[in-house]
Amino acid sequence: MDTALQTNIQTCYHCGDSCVEELIVAHEKAFCCAGCKNVYELLEENNLCTYYSFEQSPGTTAKRAAALSRFAYLDDAGVEAQLINFKNDTICKLTFYIPQMHCSSCIWLLENLFKLNAGVSESTVNFLRKEVSITYFHQKTTLREVVQLLAQIGYEPAITLADTDGKKEKKKSNSLIFKLGVAGFCFGNVMLLAFPDYLALGEEVQRDYGKFFGYLSLLLSLPVFFYSAQGFFVSAIQGIRQRMVNIDLPIATGLLALFCVSVYQIVTGTGPGYLDSFTGLVFFMLIGKYFQQKSYDTLSFDRDYTSYFPVSVTVLKENGEEESVAVRNLKVGNRIRIRNQELIPADAILLRGSAMIDYSFVSGESEPVEKVVGEVIYAGGRQVGESVELEVVKEVSQGYLTQLWNDTVFSKNEEQTMETYANVAGKWFIIVTLIVAAGALAYWVPRDISMAMKAFTSVLIIACPCALSLSTPFVHGNTLRIFGKNKFYLKNTAVVETLAKIDTVVFDKTGTLTEPSAAELTYSGKALTREQERLIRSVLQHSTHPLSQRIFQHLKGETLEVQDFKEVAGKGISGEVEGVLVRLGSASYIGVNTDKVKDTLKTTVYVSLNGKVLGYYTFFNVYREGLKEVLQQLKGSKIAVLSGDNDHEEARLRELLGKEAELNFNQSPVQKLEYIQHLKKQHRHVLMVGDGLNDAGALKQSDAGVALTNSITNFSPSCDAILDATAFDKLSKFLGFSKKTMNIILASFAVSLLYNVVGLTLAVQGLFTPIISAVLMPISSISVILFATLSVRFAAKKAGL
Repeated sequence: MDTALQTNIQTCYHCGDSCVEELIVAHEKAFCCAGCKNVYELLEENNLCTYYSFEQSPGTTAKRAAALSRFAYLDDAGVEAQLINFKNDTICKLTFYIPQMHCSSCIWLLENLFKLNAGVSESTVNFLRKEVSITYFHQKTTLREVVQLLAQIGYEPAITLADTDGKKEKKKSNSLIFKLGVAGFCFGNVMLLAFPDYLALGEEVQRDYGKFFGYLSLLLSLPVFFYSAQGFFVSAIQGIRQRMVNIDLPIATGLLALFCVSVYQIVTGTGPGYLDSFTGLVFFMLIGKYFQQKSYDTLSFDRDYTSYFPVSVTVLKENGEEESVAVRNLKVGNRIRIRNQELIPADAILLRGSAMIDYSFVSGESEPVEKVVGEVIYAGGRQVGESVELEVVKEVSQGYLTQLWNDTVFSKNEEQTMETYANVAGKWFIIVTLIVAAGALAYWVPRDISMAMKAFTSVLIIACPCALSLSTPFVHGNTLRIFGKNKFYLKNTAVVETLAKIDTVVFDKTGTLTEPSAAELTYSGKALTREQERLIRSVLQHSTHPLSQRIFQHLKGETLEVQDFKEVAGKGISGEVEGVLVRLGSASYIGVNTDKVKDTLKTTVYVSLNGKVLGYYTFFNVYREGLKEVLQQLKGSKIAVLSGDNDHEEARLRELLGKEAELNFNQSPVQKLEYIQHLKKQHRHVLMVGDGLNDAGALKQSDAGVALTNSITNFSPSCDAILDATAFDKLSKFLGFSKKTMNIILASFAVSLLYNVVGLTLAVQGLFTPIISAVLMPISSISVILFATLSVRFAAKKAGL
């Protein structure tokens, strides 16, 4: 039973606020309101009180929790359709922005929602973006109940009109600008009040106005201390609570020392204090933070741009013609054709065809789901079987495709990266800085108190581990930007480091080393009638294989409806058209025994109707432009080829690749995967380059998988990078440039280290004032950023990128 709280207890156990308006005791604990008490009881009932072990009073206040009836609008099917990213017979997936998220305990609680509501399957937090992705069983719970649960525990999602009308806007915070404005105003005025000291008029003015100026400066410094500098103190305290030494700890220590000494001198009348240095320090450090934030925003924008997969989709025009259009240019109302194994890029309604959708990338269920005409098919699904026609009903969510691409299901076990090394180095750097600052203080205190404070605070401020930690993200960020401009799109920055370690390159042959669209095509065998060509063309339209598309473009005529379409990876395709079984593929797939003399320049695709072989199409292979140059520049690496075709091109490939290259023919997708595994057991760092059609397993198994794309693409989350076919001749340049970026990172470390060694040497001698240190600190960050950016651009220009 609740009782009145004793007067000496004033802090809420849940949120940490003072219990002023209302005092409640429950379970021998103090709460500031019924809301906080209810959240605690909810957590206790579900055995989730471990939440409070992460830090003292980690919760957000529940005082403002309004009636849950205000969420009734979430029962509307139209609103739900706009908010959810994916829905099938069992689950729904959506992402919410949670502005209240602030610490590790928030992450822990939000990722344990399934313990509070059995209808929630899983929840994953993106702390930097303050977002939580939730998967729930819509037969057990509803969207409204999920949102109500979040509101009850103090994490009500920010749902705006932009979310419900399909136009999502990025939330921007201007708090840093406000803090910078306050600090700048106060700094300017405190500097004016300190002018008598600067002009050596201190004795006279100090006698008449010194006390007044001192207290006025102190009054102006309070907003800077409690508001503008708040972020440094909060970050430092959170780091201490989590037993971590972070970048803001020495900064917060120096600020606190400056402020406290200044207050002591002003109150006791022993001096004017250092409030000009204090306010200036905060002002210049906030300028540094603002610059870094703007730089990261620019980097993020470029990353968003290069995240756009160079994926094209077939759009059907009004006159029936097909046109390849970039996915990002799709509009609501466009009619698109999705072929076998192609990814659906946007939410769309099925208009024509038999859709069997594989949602394994989204839901984890690999069993294809059948869809009927009129049903909505969500982005991220993959069509299995014949091609289908869809009408786009929602703008392409490129962010959602990126989320699929970066899903942890498809991530690889990465070795410790340079970024991790930078974080470790930064931690030890801060510890050394604190020791040096303490040593400088101990040395100067017996000699000169004023010099002791100057040296102590200068050391804490001028030491700049942030410059050390900025090196890697800015080098890699600019590398991603340059690669993107050259039509090479990486999944994330870790791929750059992986590419730098590559010592083995494995190529798929058809569609990767060869250029199907440029190959000369001829037909040999029994002459085909116009009707037979229509039957063949009808089956070919459903396949994304480069050879299938080449023959499809060669044949003319309207297409017919296909039943029971099948495609066997690396072998061939089949389908029934108007009662006729059409099969196209390799000799072994069709059942042809051929002992003909091998032609090292051609590939053959056989055709049969109702089991009768009519003839075969011959492709006189044309290898990609720039292939010889790429192979010459990769001479230091082991080269291998995995081909699903027979060995009729062995002599030609041996001439191109050299005697040491390993050539493997008649390889199934499983055999390709096993070969990559074999190479990795030999401790080789493997790059697999394929067209993404039959190479998904090999691409995923390799250290870095690169999917080569033409006008028709088959994007797969299993790849780590996508290379536009027009940029194939730059492949070796990309690998070489990745290695150079690692040297640039080390050079950036050296620049940062040199700056800090010189700066600390002068600071311990008391040759820097705190305000000069405050000016130099952001300059050091800017210098490292400029060095990283300019070095990468120079190296890129020198490499021809």
